[in-house]
Amino acid sequence: MTQHGDDPAVTRRAERPGLHLATVLPPEVTGKRELPRDRTQAILEAAKQVGALLKQNGHRFALAGSVAAYAHGAGTNLQHDADFCVRREDAEAIAATLREGGLEVLVPPEDWLLKTECFGQSVDIIFELAHRPVSTEMLDRAEEMPVESVVMPVLSATDLLCSLVSAFSEHYCDFGAVLPVARALREKVDWRRVRDECGAEPMPAAFLFLLERLNVIAPSKEHP
Repeated sequence: MTQHGDDPAVTRRAERPGLHLATVLPPEVTGKRELPRDRTQAILEAAKQVGALLKQNGHRFALAGSVAAYAHGAGTNLQHDADFCVRREDAEAIAATLREGGLEVLVPPEDWLLKTECFGQSVDIIFELAHRPVSTEMLDRAEEMPVESVVMPVLSATDLLCSLVSAFSEHYCDFGAVLPVARALREKVDWRRVRDECGAEPMPAAFLFLLERLNVIAPSKEHP
């Protein structure tokens, strides 16, 4: 990874020392527990803390995955982790920010993400979504949305669905996890772009066909 001596985000971080994550909530919030009792709330707290830290240091990012779907209004029961997508060239500076905020940053064998943990919940910092690099254009399309009390960039509904549908393969094909998201966000999604970007592969094409049969989306004019 490249050095970031002239990175404005690094300069802002140096000018604003002492930014740390509130990894232990105050007793009046938690009842003297370090983690929220509810798993969904714990994941949301982790997303809020990491998102706030990245915002305060001027980094480019967008919330992705199930918490992005939650922010858009799809579902209320989070069970996995919080995902943030960033450009690969920004990863080193972002890792430094997370470490300065008090989080341990792990580099897994996969070369497309970093991992950390907050409130006992996994947080993934992702450079690729379904083998597609996170781009400046993708981050430009992100929408500023509240994740409970913290406003942060969230993947657009179309980019979110593209990332979820593109991940389907012969080895991972859990339509049941994505179907409620597609139903909830169908009015916000540019389905033509989803078809153009994802529909050439068999498993994504099968999912799009299922959405048509369930009347979630209109049938493709190319395939009446």
